[in-house]
Amino acid sequence: MIDRNKIRVAVIDMNNGVTNQGMRGIQEILLRYRTENDIDLWYDIFDLRQKGEIPDEYYDIYISSGGPGNPFDGVGEKWENDFFNLLNKIENHNKISQQKKHAFLICHSFQMACRKYHVGEVIRRKSTAFGIFPVFLTEEGENDLIFNGLPNPLYAVDSRDWQVVNPDDVLFSNEEAKVLALEKERPHVDLERCVMAVRFTKEIVGTQFHPEADPVGMKMYLLQEDKMKTITEHHGKEKYEDMLLSLDNPDKIKLTQSIILPNFLTEALNALQEA
Repeated sequence: MIDRNKIRVAVIDMNNGVTNQGMRGIQEILLRYRTENDIDLWYDIFDLRQKGEIPDEYYDIYISSGGPGNPFDGVGEKWENDFFNLLNKIENHNKISQQKKHAFLICHSFQMACRKYHVGEVIRRKSTAFGIFPVFLTEEGENDLIFNGLPNPLYAVDSRDWQVVNPDDVLFSNEEAKVLALEKERPHVDLERCVMAVRFTKEIVGTQFHPEADPVGMKMYLLQEDKMKTITEHHGKEKYEDMLLSLDNPDKIKLTQSIILPNFLTEALNALQEA
């Protein structure tokens, strides 16, 4: 049984003021999880990149969003230092306390964490990746609780100009770090498969893709005239129409959205209960 005491979740907004569907998706998952599990769960939002807001270390669970731009934009900036210091505080807390704090890092936050933990190399892609793509679990990923209930491959929304590659050639600063998922193999392209998910420590995990994305939000995004124009110009009308059709497939992003973050929340809450 999960403890019914108040659970505090910190949601870090990395969108730098840019309108997006991701924050709505995260909040809807939290509200649905609270209702379905009858838990006294509450969340606060911290606008980090735009307003410099950062949660303290007294929350139970942390979720940090994706966001636009270069994952090196914050180098030397206070907001990035605050973010990395928070991850340090979470790690230090977990070393000495039985009540472990968990964190989930999405897209931009994931890329920043890969820099911090020296997991692979963070580089710019030759072209933007955008759409609904298969994500392939490694052996570690197949055994990881956050993917429990998903097929291999799973399908997820991917939107990025940057990527993490070379995980085996760069030393991990933390022996616990494990690559959980990779993008699809492209034998006709002489490029490495990028890393799509990492468990940085036992309690800190992240994905390059967007597990919070849902069909409603994606459809709203894709139907915007400028987005339709951009996608059809770069990928063709057939690819655009295929994206819209795949939104109605219950085994694709709807399934992913219903499982990964809820599994993460259950894992985090069970760890608190065990303590």
